[in-house]
Amino acid sequence: MIHPSAVVEEGAEIAASAEIGPLAVVHAGVRIGARAVVSPFAALGGPPQHRAYAGEPTRLEIGDHTVIREHVSIHRGTVAGGFVTRVGARCLIMAGCHVGHDAQIDDDCTLAGGTLVAGHVVLEEGVTTGGGASLAQFVRVGALAFVAAGARVEHAVPPFHIVQGDRARVRGLNEVGLERNGVPPESRAALRIAHRLLYRSRRPISVAASALDTTDPFVARLATFVRENTCVPGYPLR
Repeated sequence: MIHPSAVVEEGAEIAASAEIGPLAVVHAGVRIGARAVVSPFAALGGPPQHRAYAGEPTRLEIGDHTVIREHVSIHRGTVAGGFVTRVGARCLIMAGCHVGHDAQIDDDCTLAGGTLVAGHVVLEEGVTTGGGASLAQFVRVGALAFVAAGARVEHAVPPFHIVQGDRARVRGLNEVGLERNGVPPESRAALRIAHRLLYRSRRPISVAASALDTTDPFVARLATFVRENTCVPGYPLR
């Protein structure tokens, strides 16, 4: 279903069951999956805001059952970033969000209104942001993390954690998100121990990560992420 007032350029690929609302703009190079919904005034697949972009044919891909609300803008990729911006399946991108070139948003992410995602950002599965959060270019946010409203994020966010503030710091585990997503109680307990070691032991995070018990798969994923990325710090110990 495409509203008569929507502008859909030739070369856009839209699943038959997708819905495009009034006055939305869908540029060439966009691929929208089944049962996705694009609300009025959204602008999808516009050219990237990048000084080196020279009109190359790049893409934006949006997965099945993803909802794009009013006044959202999502730009295509660049040659330097692999040619494609991706938004996964079952995502909810609320009103007024922006997703920059070459961003990679995995399945089941939720971006609250006014979230700004810069170029080359990676959001792993199940990430949630509060309203007005801003993520700098090349930031990676781990699975099931929560970026609080108004946070300004300049470094990687460890999976399963909450970050808050300007500049963002780890506040604690995302206990609500872990439970809602079916993480087993024994893994949640193991993550609490890991969190205390990483952020409450007064050890450097890189040192603490090497001491984590990685027999639990969620802790193992956390440890790998922390070793491979420069993560936001925790709040100072009192």
